[in-house]
Amino acid sequence: MSFPRIGLQVLVIGALVAQASAQAPAHIACTDTAALRVMQGSYDPDDYAPAVPISDHGEIICGIQDRVRTDSLLAYLKELDGFHTRHTFSDTLSESEGIGAARRWVFSRFQEIAAESGGRFLPAYLQFDISGYECADIIGSREVLGVLPGNDASDPSVVIIEAHLDSRCAGLCDSSCYAPGMDDNGSGSALVIELARAMSIYSFRRTIVFMLTVGEEQGLIGAEAMARFCDDRGIGVRAVLNNDIVGGVICGATSSPPSCPGEGEIDSLHVRIFSNGTYSYPHRALARTIKLFYQEKLQDIAPVAMSILVMPQEDRGNRGGDHIPFRAHGYPSVRFTSANEAGDANVDDPDYHDRQHTSGDVLGVDTDGDLIIDSLFVDLDYLKRNAVINGMAAALLALGPPRPEFVLHDEPTGLRVSIDPVPGALAYRVGVRNSGASTDLDALYRTSDTSYVIPGLDASHTYFISVAAVDTAGITGPFSPDQYKSNDVATPPAVMDDLPFAIACGPQSVSGTSGQLERTTMLVGPDPFSDHTVITVRTGNAARGRTGELRITDVQGRIVERIPVMLAADRTSIELALPGPPGVLHAVLWIEDAPVAHAVLLRMR
Repeated sequence: MSFPRIGLQVLVIGALVAQASAQAPAHIACTDTAALRVMQGSYDPDDYAPAVPISDHGEIICGIQDRVRTDSLLAYLKELDGFHTRHTFSDTLSESEGIGAARRWVFSRFQEIAAESGGRFLPAYLQFDISGYECADIIGSREVLGVLPGNDASDPSVVIIEAHLDSRCAGLCDSSCYAPGMDDNGSGSALVIELARAMSIYSFRRTIVFMLTVGEEQGLIGAEAMARFCDDRGIGVRAVLNNDIVGGVICGATSSPPSCPGEGEIDSLHVRIFSNGTYSYPHRALARTIKLFYQEKLQDIAPVAMSILVMPQEDRGNRGGDHIPFRAHGYPSVRFTSANEAGDANVDDPDYHDRQHTSGDVLGVDTDGDLIIDSLFVDLDYLKRNAVINGMAAALLALGPPRPEFVLHDEPTGLRVSIDPVPGALAYRVGVRNSGASTDLDALYRTSDTSYVIPGLDASHTYFISVAAVDTAGITGPFSPDQYKSNDVATPPAVMDDLPFAIACGPQSVSGTSGQLERTTMLVGPDPFSDHTVITVRTGNAARGRTGELRITDVQGRIVERIPVMLAADRTSIELALPGPPGVLHAVLWIEDAPVAHAVLLRMR
């Protein structure tokens, strides 16, 4: 079932949105016919079936957590930095500088992912004209799409994971200044590229679109183009996850409210989700759904637990992002942003000294003069955690049940919900908020009935109620938009939902330290493989010369093979012969009876 669009909302945030809507992109087209047909649901899923269908959500979430790599994120950021600027109106012909070179590199990376996936992943450009804007007119501007077809064409709604590729420094139309844009928004761009790689081996019910827009800095142009394109081509959008400034952990002096406590403060354990809070629309409900996903599925298995902050407004004060055009077109959308942000981008202020929207938005600095960046402003571990949260959310949205319709009744026995049955639903979750201003659910109940009197309510109080379905795999679908009524009678309390549908991974991911060992990581290639592959172990000084053991296990934790390992200088290559049926294996490196590194192996036919 594709989600119907909700009526246009009157509220418009900031001059950026006003500009984008008044001077809309035109002649919008997708350059790849196959990708367009998949987004429209006009395709045969068997044409894109993976050699090893992996669709179990627990296996996918554990796999995303292991497959997202900080070294890949770092490599992408360095590539993006190398283009000097990614300003939307910068050079499109140069092979090495400007937005043209940047998006061609992203497209080539998506082509590599397509080859690695056996042709399942479809790279494409969304092409459109830009005219009437302050900076210039452009005929044939492009942004990059990567389409991962769903396995159920009868439910053609897509999940979009996106970020804006373009960057800028002080001048809005200065297309030649050095604009590395490492946090704004190299971080989001790297996240999308890495999730495309990590998720392309899995199979989802619905199609996932990985998108890097342009024109965000000049008025959300590229997001408006995609939202209009979905309107025009009948593409149902289940959710949009916008990632903008998701790697920094240092608070700037002018960070836009609501934000961090003061300049120099560090926060790598929280991420903010912004969304429109109008109660009858699905955006804030989507943010709460993602938080519930995290609490039930990921929080207990994550090597470092995070907290998701559902924010009380659509974006930071007087700011905007690519989720807003999608919201304006009626598509459920949210924005992920770091807890701490390096500035409010008010570069016209003579006292402004933060990095955002300046040539100082760099990857990091060299603190010891050896010409090697050793202090990063983009925290790679934090960026990875945000990527995994996005991947988890997209996976569950692409696999889970649809949003239920329901009616809220005010009756003598209390408030009651009557829910339209969702095919295949195991249960329903009923969320309660005590106030329209609250961002989180105040209570959550679970029932197998489609008629349910809500417990624990006080008399003479107005409550906001939403409902989500849970399928037989234990996946919760998106919460519905709120309905509200005043309750006339107190209802007896009941046991709240204890979030029982948790998952368990195989060996815990241990990219980090153990005892005195420095960071040890493992890379796998080829990945996936048929019967042979190579694991490359990278170690720090403390691990070199030590002996260890590589243990290969199946998804149930049973040991398939043990391999003695002597760690060499910088890296040690271990050739593996692992013939057998297709499936997932885990490789864990043990040193001195402690696991120090973990990788997931995908064996193909």
